[in-house]
Amino acid sequence: MEAALWYVLTGTRGGANRARIIRALDERPRNANQLAEDLDLDYKTVRHHLEVLEENNVITDSGDDYGKVYLPSEEARVNWETVEEILEKVR
Repeated sequence: MEAALWYVLTGTRGGANRARIIRALDERPRNANQLAEDLDLDYKTVRHHLEVLEENNVITDSGDDYGKVYLPSEEARVNWETVEEILEKVR
């Protein structure tokens, strides 16, 4: 999990936006539209980053389609010290 966190948050071009999304989801669960508005990002961009984060088990979802909200996964929470370390470097 630690390697996946470093990769998706720092090893790729979209890492900075994924880090912003993780920070926002740590504050409170949100859906893709709320994230797009709150982070001033394009909705499709947010959807892409959510898919990458979900595929790497960094986030999980609750609900269905439009009402689906995202939150950090249990695996991410177990490794939260690493998440915080990465977020500090990405600032």
